[in-house]
Amino acid sequence: MATRRRAVKTAPTKLFVLDTNVLLHDPTSLFRFEEHDVCLPMFVLEELDDKKKGMTEVARNARQASRFLDEIVSDAPHQIEQGISLQSDAHKNSTGRLFLQTESIRDELPSNMAQGKADNAILAVVMHNQRSQPDRAVILVSKDINMRIKARALGLEAQDYFNDKVLEDSDLLYTGSLSLPEDFWERHGKDMKSWQKEGHTYYQVHGPLCAAMFVNQFVYQEDGGTPFHAIVLEQDETTALLRTLTDYTHSKNNVWGITARNREQNFVLNLLMNPDIDFVTLLGQAGTGKTLLTLAAGLLQTLETKLYSEIIITRVTVPVGEDIGFLPGTEEEKMSPWMGALEDNMEVLNKNNEEGGDWGREATRDLIRSRVKVKSLNFMRGRTFLNKYLIIDEAQNLTPKQMKTLITRAGPGTKVVCMGNIAQIDTPYLTEGSSGLTYVVDRFKGWAHGGHVTLLRGERSRLADHAAEVL
Repeated sequence: MATRRRAVKTAPTKLFVLDTNVLLHDPTSLFRFEEHDVCLPMFVLEELDDKKKGMTEVARNARQASRFLDEIVSDAPHQIEQGISLQSDAHKNSTGRLFLQTESIRDELPSNMAQGKADNAILAVVMHNQRSQPDRAVILVSKDINMRIKARALGLEAQDYFNDKVLEDSDLLYTGSLSLPEDFWERHGKDMKSWQKEGHTYYQVHGPLCAAMFVNQFVYQEDGGTPFHAIVLEQDETTALLRTLTDYTHSKNNVWGITARNREQNFVLNLLMNPDIDFVTLLGQAGTGKTLLTLAAGLLQTLETKLYSEIIITRVTVPVGEDIGFLPGTEEEKMSPWMGALEDNMEVLNKNNEEGGDWGREATRDLIRSRVKVKSLNFMRGRTFLNKYLIIDEAQNLTPKQMKTLITRAGPGTKVVCMGNIAQIDTPYLTEGSSGLTYVVDRFKGWAHGGHVTLLRGERSRLADHAAEVL
């Protein structure tokens, strides 16, 4: 008996209309919509042209987006209105088409909306495509919240650009530490092996929780008797190798006069003082000790153990944009107004040096100044740092692309420390889920030469702690 083959009905592809800020945020967004089509209104091309001049990250992204468009259109048929294939050797997953909306569209928007405004012109394109293609989903993609609100008020579908968003909920972000359950040793220690080496105890454990661990993740258990703190050196689905930590809460292990005041600070110093760890990320609210611990570890390894030749500190100058040219002086003098946190922590570290009195402290301060360099992000592109201790402060204000540009500057023997607070993002169009700091925390977890700690407890003062909780 012959069987009738049922025809499979495929869902129609969607049409995504991109706002200019999406291309300025990520020029490769053109190729991120897989089998769906992309539409660029003429106003977007004009805004790209306006933004292309200069040395800022926005200008570079505008130029890169224009280059991508030039490559796509140069191979296009003469009838551009038919759509241009976005698939290429470099972007094989992009099987959709690119449409350029060149015709003038009028009478689509309500009469009270200005016709010459770029945002309204883009909304008119979305509305026109929705009316001309009623069987197809037409979606505006914009990083501008107000633009999305206006679109929804007009009955149009709008969404944020999610391709570079790591997490929907920042509470799910990797913390770098794991609390062991009370029955951990009963379930995982049956065939356990342990041994001592170079002042540390090693534990080879077996059990189901091993699969949930990451390399260089800290595990702890503080219920009951003696607290247990260790780091994961190796792991697979059934086994894990743990090693106890150096106790930096004890004064004999002080780092440039600084000791850890809580569990997470002890974890941080174990990462910063480990020469096998090349990349460290630190998250935490103000006053948790990120900058102080990082500087103390850097000074000890630069001035005493000579592991690094120099400390380099950089950060994003968000309130002034990326242009710091109006400030007087050299690059370092221009950056000094943004380095108040550095100055405050230098004072704390220098006061810990009681030997030699005032003269000794002054000599130490001059020595520190000679080994600590403050650099602007503007001049990082193309550089390579050899045997440097690179600190990236306020890293939550960096985009994933800027973060990649900075981290790839690291040469042999260089350690990179990124720190910030994702609850204090000042850069437009960045959120907790799409920040460059969130991006690297998620991408580097489990790497053998990287580590992360989220600091939970403030140590600045009872006033600062209370303010962080209630304000």
